[in-house]
Amino acid sequence: MKLFHRIAASAVVAGLAFAPATASAQQFINVLTGGTSGVYYPLGVALAKVYADNIEGVKTQVQSTKASVENVNLVTQGRGEIAFALGDTVKAAAEGNADAGFQQPVENLRAIAAIYPNYVQIVASQESGITDLAGLKGKALSVGAPASGTELNARAIFGAAEMSYDDLGKTEYLPFAESVELIKNRQLDATLQSAGLGVASIRDLASSLPITVVAVPAEIAEKLGAPFAAAEIPAGTYDGQDAAVPTLAITNILVTSAEVDEELAYQMTKQLFENLPELIAAHNAAEGIDPKTAGKNLPVPLHPGAERYYKEAGLL
Repeated sequence: MKLFHRIAASAVVAGLAFAPATASAQQFINVLTGGTSGVYYPLGVALAKVYADNIEGVKTQVQSTKASVENVNLVTQGRGEIAFALGDTVKAAAEGNADAGFQQPVENLRAIAAIYPNYVQIVASQESGITDLAGLKGKALSVGAPASGTELNARAIFGAAEMSYDDLGKTEYLPFAESVELIKNRQLDATLQSAGLGVASIRDLASSLPITVVAVPAEIAEKLGAPFAAAEIPAGTYDGQDAAVPTLAITNILVTSAEVDEELAYQMTKQLFENLPELIAAHNAAEGIDPKTAGKNLPVPLHPGAERYYKEAGLL
């Protein structure tokens, strides 16, 4: 199996290392996640521990990143073995969508599993008066880190709603936690975050001041088409959210590179599904991971190692 020793310590926000006592010739799995206040990160930490505990000879590391777009680039450059990414980002990479930051099709990108859905969650301070998409006009909104999966989602939604960033009073390109801090300080009116339900950043905001969860109408999903789908944020997901709110959902995908060893990809897939309770304990978004659908309808080919697991398990 290929070793990766070039992970710069400065790029690793959490250098979490786990290794089983029986490990011999050590190999590495670098798990590429997202910001520490999102959902990718706690699930990545749990996944790294699962791999370290169950794949002999492996040492794992968790890297906090700007999420989907960066993760696709890093994993296909051999700077990580497995990465979390939004389905539309994966599709854009496979097609070579320049607007999404992929000048050419990324030919060595492979899938491990479709996992849980991300929900587009637009949350405003109640005092901003924002109640719908049109209400964002003239307001200050954070749309996620530049060229991140969240920001690509924001662009798509605005386009389908016949709006643009020019309609906003101010556009900020900030990670989740920083966006929330600015809303708390009355320097920002709203934040758009593409994440699993119950994301820590929005929970933090909702516990600090009254919020409004802004609806994204189902017709937006219809205009955009796959991999977007109409969904809803259930009532009570966040403090003060008394009713369900319509929005969009996009499937998240665990991806890897074609260059990753087949046996390692097999083990990463197998241990993911055999240890799902550990991921669910880390974040309840993992309850949405379904082995029956994880290997199907993906925008990039399955890694041969992952495909071997699904066939052995009777899932393909």
